[in-house]
Amino acid sequence: MTEPEGNSLYARSETIQPRSVRGRFRSWKYLAMVVLLPWWYLAPFLRWDRGLGAPDQAILIDMGGRRAYFLGLEIWPQEVYYLTGILVVAAIVLFLVSALYGRVWCGFLCWQTVYTDLFVQIERMVIGDRTRRLALDRAPWSLDKLARKGAVHLLWILISGACGIAFTLYFGDAPTMLPAILTGRESVAVYGAIAVVGGFCYLLAGFAREQVCLYMCPYSRFQAAMFDEHSLIVGYETWRGEPRGRWRKGQPFEGRGHCIDCGVCVAVCPTGVDIRNGSQLGCIGCGLCIDGCDSMMDRVGLPRGLITWDSIASQAARAQGETPRHRLVRPRTLVYGAILAVALGVIGWSLLGRSTTEMTVLHERALLYVRLSDGSIRNGYVVKILNKVRSERQFTLDIEGLEGVRMSVIGGGPHLKVAPDSVGSFTVFVTAAAGIATGRRVPLVFVLRDQKGGDETRAESLFVGPDR
Repeated sequence: MTEPEGNSLYARSETIQPRSVRGRFRSWKYLAMVVLLPWWYLAPFLRWDRGLGAPDQAILIDMGGRRAYFLGLEIWPQEVYYLTGILVVAAIVLFLVSALYGRVWCGFLCWQTVYTDLFVQIERMVIGDRTRRLALDRAPWSLDKLARKGAVHLLWILISGACGIAFTLYFGDAPTMLPAILTGRESVAVYGAIAVVGGFCYLLAGFAREQVCLYMCPYSRFQAAMFDEHSLIVGYETWRGEPRGRWRKGQPFEGRGHCIDCGVCVAVCPTGVDIRNGSQLGCIGCGLCIDGCDSMMDRVGLPRGLITWDSIASQAARAQGETPRHRLVRPRTLVYGAILAVALGVIGWSLLGRSTTEMTVLHERALLYVRLSDGSIRNGYVVKILNKVRSERQFTLDIEGLEGVRMSVIGGGPHLKVAPDSVGSFTVFVTAAAGIATGRRVPLVFVLRDQKGGDETRAESLFVGPDR
C-alpha cells in the first residue's frame, strides 16, 4: 500500500519545553533532587571500619576481590542470591507504593526524572523559561544561539561526566580513584565505564527525555495493573471542570465548568500530557499540572483542586456530594504487604543465621573410581572451603556414611589450613577396602569442624564403586 504524498504514518517527535511553575509538588521535586544527587555523588566517600586489612568504604563493589560491601554487610560471589532477594524486595516495594500513591517513583525518585529535571533547570538558567527556549529553537543560527546552546551542552556534558565518574567510584577506593581519574592515571576500563554511563546520561536526560518514559521504560506499560479505584493518582475532576471554555475577567461561572482552557496544565507537564483527557501512559505522577492549575484557580478566584492527587473513588464521592474516604488497607495492599513481609523475613533470617564457613565437595569426573593393586576402591574429590573470617583458621575433615574407609589429603596434613578471607582448595582421596562398595553408589557426608570454635559444616557427595 502506498501512502499519500506528504502524509506519514508516524507523528514527528517534538521537543517538549516545560514551563516553570511554583507549588508544593514543585518543591517536593526540588527536595528530591537536593537529596538524591548529593547522595549519588558523595556516598562512595562514606567510610565504614571493617577491621585491619578490609576496605573501609561503606558502599563498595570490589571486582578484584570478588566481594560487595554495604555498611556492615559483606556479600561473596557464592551469596549472589542476596542480590536476587534485594531485587525482589525492591519490586514488591514498588508495587505496594504504586498501589497506594501512584507513580511517585517516576515523578520524584527515578534517575531519569531527576537528571532530566536538572538538565531543564540548566536550560532555564542559561536561556530562559519556556517561551524563550521555544523562540530560540525556532530562530536561525547566530552567534547568540550558538553561545547559549553551547553553554547548555557544556554544562550537560560536565554533569554527565560527573555522573559517570561517580558510578566508577563505587567499584574502588573513592579517595584514591578520584585524583587518579582527574589526572589521567586510571585504566582504560575506568574511562570506558565513565564514557558509557556519562554518555547515556547525556543522551537520555538531554535528548530522549520523555521518550524514555513513553517508549523505553516498561513500568508505564503495566502501571494500570497495580492501580485500583483507591490508588492516589493525578486526575482531573471532570464533573467540576466541564464544560470548559475560555474565560474573561468578570465573566461569571454559572452554567459552565471551572476549567478556563488556559493550557497551563499541559505547558508545565514534562511529558506533554493533557491530564484532562484522563489517566494516561505518559503521566509520571509528578503533580506539576496540579501546581499549574492551582495557580490559575487562585487568579480567577476559584477553589483549588480542579486537578488533584486523589483516588478515583474519592473523586466520584465528591461528584455526588459525599465525603471522600481514603482506603489504604484493602486486599491489594494487604497481599503486597504480606509478600513484602515474607521476603524481608526470609532475607533477615538468612542473614542472622549466616555461616562464616562454607564447603563444597566436587567428585572427580575423569575417573569415577580407581581400583588399586590390593583390590580396594579409591574415589577422588576436590574440597573447597570458604573462610569468611579475616584470620587464618584450621579445620579437621571427617567422613560419615561408609564404614572402613581411609581418607588422605594431598598436600595437607591432618589439619586443613585456610588463609583469612579466602577459599582453600584441597584434593581428597577416599579409599574403601575390596568388597565394601562393590556395585554401589554410597552416599557420603563430609564433615568439616573448626578446631577453634567447634562449628560443623556438612556437604553431601557419593562414593562410586564398580558395577560388579
